[in-house]
Amino acid sequence: MINAISAYDGSVDAELITRAYGFSQRAHASQTRASGDTYFSHPLEVAGIVIQMKLDSATVVTALLHDTVEDTLATIDEIGAQFGNEIGRLVDGVTKLSKLELRSERTREAENFRKLLLAMSNDIRVLLVKLADRLHNMQTLMHIGDPEKRRRIARETMDIYAPLAERIGMQEMKEELEDLAFQELNPDARASVVTRLAFLRERGDDLVERIADRLERMLGGAGIVAEVSGREKRPYSIWRKMERKNISFEQLSDIMAFRIVVETVPDCYLALGAVHGAHPMIPGSFKDYISLPKPNRYSALHTTVIGPEQQRIEVQICDREMWEVADLGVAAHWTYKQDAVTDGSKYRWIRELLEILDHASNPEEFLEHTKLEMFQDQVFCFSPKGDLIVLPQGASPIDFAYAVHTQVGDTCVGAKVNGRLAPFRTQLRTGDQVEIIRSEAQTPSPTWENLVVTGKARSAIRRFVRNRRKSEYLELGRSIVDKASREAGHDFSEPALEAALGKLQHKTLNDLYEAVGQGVLTGRDVIAAAFPGESTLSRAGRMLSFVRSRTRRSRPSDAPIPIRGLIPGMAVHFADCCHPLPGDRIVGIQTSGKGVTVHTIDCDTLETVSDSPERWIDIAWDPDPDALTGHVSRIRAVVDNKPGTLGTLTTVIARNLGNISNLKISNRSVDFFEFLVDIEVRDLKHLTQIMAGLRAEPAIASVERVRG
Repeated sequence: MINAISAYDGSVDAELITRAYGFSQRAHASQTRASGDTYFSHPLEVAGIVIQMKLDSATVVTALLHDTVEDTLATIDEIGAQFGNEIGRLVDGVTKLSKLELRSERTREAENFRKLLLAMSNDIRVLLVKLADRLHNMQTLMHIGDPEKRRRIARETMDIYAPLAERIGMQEMKEELEDLAFQELNPDARASVVTRLAFLRERGDDLVERIADRLERMLGGAGIVAEVSGREKRPYSIWRKMERKNISFEQLSDIMAFRIVVETVPDCYLALGAVHGAHPMIPGSFKDYISLPKPNRYSALHTTVIGPEQQRIEVQICDREMWEVADLGVAAHWTYKQDAVTDGSKYRWIRELLEILDHASNPEEFLEHTKLEMFQDQVFCFSPKGDLIVLPQGASPIDFAYAVHTQVGDTCVGAKVNGRLAPFRTQLRTGDQVEIIRSEAQTPSPTWENLVVTGKARSAIRRFVRNRRKSEYLELGRSIVDKASREAGHDFSEPALEAALGKLQHKTLNDLYEAVGQGVLTGRDVIAAAFPGESTLSRAGRMLSFVRSRTRRSRPSDAPIPIRGLIPGMAVHFADCCHPLPGDRIVGIQTSGKGVTVHTIDCDTLETVSDSPERWIDIAWDPDPDALTGHVSRIRAVVDNKPGTLGTLTTVIARNLGNISNLKISNRSVDFFEFLVDIEVRDLKHLTQIMAGLRAEPAIASVERVRG
């Protein structure tokens, strides 16, 4: 270990590492892992991953000690006394988070992530060791006997740790974490992709090496000194692109990716010209991350061409420093920008997550907004002064306003995109210049939540709406209690009402008034608790109060459709022309005598009512997963006319928890059958997962969602 660190860090503290090695080995001496290995093998492997990142001695020592406080008799004070305050602080931040007695597994996950965020905002090395810890745990996940526990760890890895690795530029680690989680969460889909890759590999022999060699010789002929390397994409990366672009395995353009490493930035553009001069470029595939680096500091030129072997290949071009950043992310800057690396508060995305943390009303909401912030492809927009604002795909001008500053978002009344006034529902594109028009008299509208995709914007809007609603409930509740007090023959007196707080389980009078305003309590409930010796209701009145209370507290079995933005009791039905699903962007169209019809935002039928904007209603799906019920969507599948293909189709749908409600042969020929299949699914993501699973099967030629 010491020799490996010395190769990149001349100031290695060999004595400190030796002491930490011995301390950890003794502390874990009697412990074993689920695999049967000695427990000490785990911190040793984590330290090895940290050394591969070329981190300093303090981080390596932290990796060796990271489990001692949680799993042995060692304490943080003992660690600090023996190894110094810096390492004590790092170990405290990285220590596995103790199991909390919280309401649900999701709450526990959110609370743990909140703690991790606070720790890494002080020192980014906490995150680096935590990622190394999670990577080794995922590499040994198969030894855990409980399948539910394995799935929970894999889902948490996919949702939290892989996006964090991408945010700090550690692309290789991010891809390995995703692929290991994918293997646990969807083993059949991964096996299908691996089988297809193996088939291509057998047909192509040393195809990757041949293409890399020909590219390198082509660049040499153009006078450009370059190193070219190639690799196959990982199975999850291939699967994700099939899901996102709704395409089959054969349509993918970048199963193989090639990296060209040159000496200087000008050489990058010379190499790009040489590649485009020698091979046809796929239109729309070029991306210049040198001029506009990603937020994680990744820089390179990306293009897709018809390569030397007449196959589509993705080419990434960078210089040596860019290559180091692409390989090691934030750790690549370690040796010469240590202060900038360790101080997590200097990273804008961490500051924004901390801001969301301050504004979220509960841990689950924080986790929801955080995932919105971390999970989306990006567009690059500019302010009128030329400042770059990076936003997720599908972002609106409201997202842009909140990205500039929360106060700018709160006071936004309009926006100009590329010099022209644009509605708030406009989806921004890369290169757009956005100017926000403000008014101090403006406040956020609840309908804005349907138009934004960033966690920061949604969190700020919800906070404002929540606070305004709270004050409205407060005033309403106060007036209800005042009226109930007068009806019972008492003078309204807050000191007298304070006696009711304990009985009604509220801490303050404001909490009590808010509960009354929300309808959780009645004014008579409060008066009865404040003056227990007096009957404030007749028997009939008490029975009516009981019935109302029961009605408020229990959700009926025929709960309304989970859509926000509708008036309670309004008749609602889904359009047969577009079959909207939770996850689709939707709009409501009012029709006299029929109530509201829900359409997807891109439904062709909407053109017929484009001249009647007064009939349009801004609506959105309720994000509560418990509110989602089964929805029917229709797909068209073209399958080979061979024995067993119908069984393959239905098996894949069932394996992905879809339920076939109708199936019809719409066309047939000697070679193919075309089926229309109605499937009950939870939401759009569920449907996309089923379609991706079908596309991964060789017997299924094509799958598409049917509109109409």
